[in-house]
Amino acid sequence: MNIFVDVSEPITLLLLTLATVLLIFLGKELKKSYIPAIVLGAYLALALFHGSQLATLGDAYQAQYQQILLRCISIDSILIVVALFAYLWIDDITCKTHNKKSISNSLDWLWRNV
Repeated sequence: MNIFVDVSEPITLLLLTLATVLLIFLGKELKKSYIPAIVLGAYLALALFHGSQLATLGDAYQAQYQQILLRCISIDSILIVVALFAYLWIDDITCKTHNKKSISNSLDWLWRNV
């Protein structure tokens, strides 16, 4: 029996999106870049979990769960990109607040427009 978190269900996707937005907002208000980093780590772990389940999916479950897991991996990828940009954005805010040098200033053109 395969157990997996189906993030392609609308209610689960809505809850994940709300939690992500709230944690990003919390990180921005507190000026702590580790908060979106935790979100990013959780989404990376979820993507690895879904990928490993897809790789070890038995023949009996192949037709039933393959499409669901592929949808979950694509949603995980989108959430990883959102969390990565949120981490970089809040890290830039944190560095400007504490007068420190950011890890990477390669996205300075984006931060000026945000």
